[in-house]
Amino acid sequence: MSIVAIVGRPNVGKSTLFNRLIQRREAITDAVSGVTRDRHYGKSDWNGREFSLIDTGGYAIGTDDVFEAEIDKQVELAIDEADVILFMVNAEDGVTAMDEDVAKLVRRVKKPVMLVVNKVDNHQREQDAYEFYNLGLGDYYSISSINGNGTGDLLDALVDKLPDTVEEDNEELPKFAVVGRPNAGKSSFINALIGEDRYIVTDIAGTTRDSIHTRYNRFGFEFNLIDTAGIRRKKKVKEDLEFYSVMRSVRAIEHADVVMVVLDATRGFDGQVQNIFWLAERNRKGIVILVNKWDLVDKETNTAKEYEAMVREQIAPFTDVPIIFMSVLNKQRIYKAIETAVEVYKNRSKKIKTSKLNEVMLPLIEQYPPPSLKGKFVKIKYVMQLPTSQPQFAFFCNLPQYVRDPYKRYLENKLRENFDFTGVPVSVYMRKK
Repeated sequence: MSIVAIVGRPNVGKSTLFNRLIQRREAITDAVSGVTRDRHYGKSDWNGREFSLIDTGGYAIGTDDVFEAEIDKQVELAIDEADVILFMVNAEDGVTAMDEDVAKLVRRVKKPVMLVVNKVDNHQREQDAYEFYNLGLGDYYSISSINGNGTGDLLDALVDKLPDTVEEDNEELPKFAVVGRPNAGKSSFINALIGEDRYIVTDIAGTTRDSIHTRYNRFGFEFNLIDTAGIRRKKKVKEDLEFYSVMRSVRAIEHADVVMVVLDATRGFDGQVQNIFWLAERNRKGIVILVNKWDLVDKETNTAKEYEAMVREQIAPFTDVPIIFMSVLNKQRIYKAIETAVEVYKNRSKKIKTSKLNEVMLPLIEQYPPPSLKGKFVKIKYVMQLPTSQPQFAFFCNLPQYVRDPYKRYLENKLRENFDFTGVPVSVYMRKK
């Protein structure tokens, strides 16, 4: 698919246009400049032509922002990836020194560059926009990204500049969300996997604000990796931006197939990480626990076993979850982490034939039937897997109301033992025969 990058200085409305073109509020927008830091990917279409869209952080030179150098590198990478570049400026402010810096950058590129003048929402602004001819990029497109004025003409011209592409299979890819508390190493993990600095990484917690998708292909399996903002305790979420970032992370968990919970080995499996784990479990997602920064832990013979036992104690009764000890810095077991996540996805998608289920489960039930309650005896006659996206099983019996949770857990454990549902919550329902 063709790629279109939106670039420009901070606070000219790039993310607002990005959200309008993909028709979702994916990128965070705020009156504060510099909200977008990483490249942010989405998909758009116009007149039957689909294209990928990249929203970039504001390109700035000579500011005090600690993220400036990393953001500028991200913008240059996005320009390198793109087939067409939308260079966005702001009619409200006129031509600024930063606009001229970006113009110098895009003039060096041998790709179609479209100058987009934003915030042209009245006749006076239309007159003011003429000064952007001074940037030496030819004709411009006047738009108002907040209300959509002029975006139709812009898109008509844009699709004409897109290179011819081969049709791709439009099948929805599996989604693997990388989640955890701030500064656990989520963005570093994805950068190490894909072999490039796609996401900004600093020692400051909370660098990532949006949830960002990356297409990834390894082990003969293609999926979307979703880097998320670190989830903090509610009382520590103060600024609006951070609130929206946390909401993006929660939504990423809700829409993911597998959730990779990254924790800092030096901080342990604390209450905040447990909250993230149980959020994924309540949403019935596949789960892999990644213990990062294992290289910083002082080790003895049984350190890993004791650490794993501590984590499993905290996540009981759902203990059938893979735990991988890794070091992103040393690239230790990072591919094992992905390989395990792929296995968990396959477990979550597993469908078992009804005949096989009954062949295995009915003798086990006969050996250990449900305990009688109030003199009533429960007889389970039949079991089947329900047609849902995650493993759910219905056991048909004469008195479903008399089957208690401990026996349901017994059935779940027997399903796990015989059919391998490692990393996946399994739901057991009792139904009237």
